[in-house]
Formats: sequence, structure tokens, C-alpha cells
Amino acid sequence: MSEHASDAGAADTLGGDAITADRYGEAEAPPGMAWIDGGSFRMGSDVHYPEEAPARPVSVDGFWIDTHPVTNRQFARFVRETGWVSFAEVAPDPAQYPGALPEMLAPSSLVFIPTSGPVPLDDITRWWRYMPGANWRKPLGPGSSLTGLWDHPVVHVAWADVEAYAGWAGKDLPTEAEWEFAARGGLDGAEYAWGDELSPGGRVMANTWQGRFPYETGKAGKAYRTSRVGLFPSNGYGLVDMIGNVWEWTRDWWSTTAVATSPCCAPRNPVGGPAEDSGDPQQPEISIPRKVLKGGSHLCAPSYCRRYRPAARHAQPVDTSTSHVGFRCVVRPKAN
Repeated sequence: MSEHASDAGAADTLGGDAITADRYGEAEAPPGMAWIDGGSFRMGSDVHYPEEAPARPVSVDGFWIDTHPVTNRQFARFVRETGWVSFAEVAPDPAQYPGALPEMLAPSSLVFIPTSGPVPLDDITRWWRYMPGANWRKPLGPGSSLTGLWDHPVVHVAWADVEAYAGWAGKDLPTEAEWEFAARGGLDGAEYAWGDELSPGGRVMANTWQGRFPYETGKAGKAYRTSRVGLFPSNGYGLVDMIGNVWEWTRDWWSTTAVATSPCCAPRNPVGGPAEDSGDPQQPEISIPRKVLKGGSHLCAPSYCRRYRPAARHAQPVDTSTSHVGFRCVVRPKAN
């Protein structure tokens, strides 16, 4: 398997074959997964970024979810058994990117490079580099490797990669609502996955930026990047790294058209808008659909990206991989 397929035409409603796994039921625990009882919660936030609003009641059915992000070790097994070639390892098709510079058409991925000192925080090109040769096997580009990183989240995975992995594993990607419900760990309305304080009692609860972004780190060993899964405390559902470490792909197409609802009319198992409406309005000439990312990453800092919260969300083009985006999977019980 080496061709990259898009799900733009797949069903976007729960219950359809396109997104319902049927290998497991609630009574049979898939290895490495936790059962999340269905329920209602307040999705989103009215007090942070505008794309999170409005906070609204939503309900989801029960599902299984991976207790941690998919690791390099797990992704390597998938590649070994299927022969999958990741998106970042394939040269882009020039026909899909008219006008692109030749050097931008090499197998590449985006890599975070810390700056040497303070820089304006409104210019992401100061710390992101389009790195030829960077991929999940070589997360920092040529000369790097997975030595010491086998139990870290896999990164440099585009949508085609995570969808292929999920299909191989007999699983699926979570919807945004499922992901957020799971991340909250039963703390409905709390600011963070562990409560209302970012660092309760001074304790660091997730792999987020410590220091002055994007040049100074206060972490042990001057770490700037991913951490071993499970290094930080689990939430109320026994899930680790739902916040920080890596952003995580969800199945939903990006949309900012959520509307407020009343408790009597809370949508059940909502999904995002259509793929054709998910593109970047700032770049209408580029027709690349975008998915919703959740959870924030090791690059989220109080001074730059306060998205280390369950309600936070970010749009990611399906053809883009980076050094701070990974994923985890879900299984939904087969419908009777």
C-alpha cells in the first residue's frame, strides 16, 4: 500500500460504514484502549479563542479510545506489515501545486527549530522550517533517527497516514466531540483536563512549553520536543497526553459555524461541516481541505498558544505534516 487516498467523499455521519468500526463490542476491551461511557457535556468555550465558541451542550455515545497517542513503535509495525509509504516520504505532485518552487516539491515536512533569541510572535516562519528529508523515521530531517524515541508519539503524519493506520488497526479517528469528551475526563466545564489551574500546586501536568517561546526552555535536558507517552499524569478516564505533547488529528472537517443550542436540543454525535467548506478563507486560491486538531502540543506556551485545553482546536490541511502533530484512534461498538 503506497498510494495516498482522501476521504473527502466518505460519509461524515456517525453510524455509516465509513466511520464505524465493528471488530469490538463494549464487553471486549481492545488492547491499549479505555472505554468511555457516553454522556452529555459542554463542548467549546466562550472565554478563549473565537473558533471555540459558543460553549454548547452536546452528547456522544460510548466508545473505546487509545489510552495514549500512537507511538513510533506502533507506527513502525504498521509500516512493516503493510509497506505504507508516508505522505512526507513522497514528492508532491507538481500538478497539485502550480507555481511551487522546485525545492518545495521534494519529500519534506515541517520541523520546529528554536530561535537564538526573542522574535516577533506573529511570524511562524521564524521557527518553522520546511525540511527536505524530514519524516516520521527522521523527525529532525537527514541525520536524525528514532533512537530513544520509540515510545514517543509518531509525528510527521498527514491525514492519509493516520487514516491508513486506523484502517489497518480496525479502528477509526475520533470526532472532535468524542475527543473533547474524552479529554475532559469527566470534568465537565473545567478549564483543563485536570481542573481549573494550569499548574496545580506548581505541578506540571502536560508536555507544554516551559520558558520563553520560541527560544528558551526550562525543561530538564533543555528538551524542546516530544516526550515519552505517559510521562505526565492521566486524566479521570485514565488517558495520557490528551493535552500537550502532540496535537491530535480528528475526523471532523474544520468548521467555525457551531451554533448555540438549548439543553433540550443537544446534538448527538455531532460532526464537522462539509469538506468543501473547510479550506482556508485567507487563501481561497488553495483548495486543500482541513481537519480539526485537538489538544495542543509541546510548543503551546502562555505567551503564544494557549491551546493546552480540551476546548481548544486548530485547523490542519490534510496534505500537511509537522514535527508536533500525531494522533490516537477510537473504536465504536458495532450497531445492533
